[in-house]
Amino acid sequence: MKKLFLASYFTGSAKLFVEFTQNTCSGKKVVFIPTASVPEKVTFFVDSDKKSLAKLGLIIDELEVAKASKDEIENKITNADYVFVAGGNTFFLLQELKRSGADKLIVEHIKKGKIYISTSAGSIIVSKNVEYIKFMDSPTAAPELNNDFSALGIIDFYIVPHCANFPFKKSAEKIIAEYSKKLDLRPIHNKQAILVKGNQVETVEVKSKSKK
Repeated sequence: MKKLFLASYFTGSAKLFVEFTQNTCSGKKVVFIPTASVPEKVTFFVDSDKKSLAKLGLIIDELEVAKASKDEIENKITNADYVFVAGGNTFFLLQELKRSGADKLIVEHIKKGKIYISTSAGSIIVSKNVEYIKFMDSPTAAPELNNDFSALGIIDFYIVPHCANFPFKKSAEKIIAEYSKKLDLRPIHNKQAILVKGNQVETVEVKSKSKK
C-alpha cells in the first residue's frame, strides 16, 4: 500500500508526520534528497527541514542525485526506511530524477510501501505532469526535459503548495485561476499536508493553539 506524506513545508507540518507514522518514526533512517534546491538562491528551507527531521529522532542520509552515481542512488534509497524529497525548482528536480533513474527507483519503492515524504517540489513531482507549476517555478532550469513534463504519476491530483504563504501566494492564485477547471488541484499552505494511504486521501492541518 502506498503511503505518502505530501507537505508544503515540513518544518510547519512535522507534528502531522509524527501522527501519520503513529509515533513510530524516531530511529528510522530517511534518505534526504535536496536536489530541487540546487538552482535556487534561497535554500534555508532545506536546513530547516533537516533540523525538523532530526528533532523527530530520524537518522538523515543525504543524497544529491545530480551528483551521485547510480549505485549510490540505488543503495541509499533501498537501505532507507523513508524517502524525503525536498523543495526548490520542480523542473530541475524532475530533470535530475529522470536523468539519474532515481524517478523509477522511487516509484518502485513507493509501490512496495516505503513511506514517501516531501515538501513543495517533492510533492508536486508525484503527480502525472508538472507543467501547471510553471507560474511558480521556471522550466528554464531544466533544458534537458525538452518540454516533457510527465512526472512520477503516483497520484491523480495536483498539489499547489504555499497557497497562502509569501512569496508564493500570487503565483499560487494564478495557477488556481488557470487550471482549476482542467485539473484536480489541491492547494495547501505551510501548516498542512496531504496524507495518502492506498486509495485514501486526506488533507490535514496543524491546529493553532487557542489563546487563553
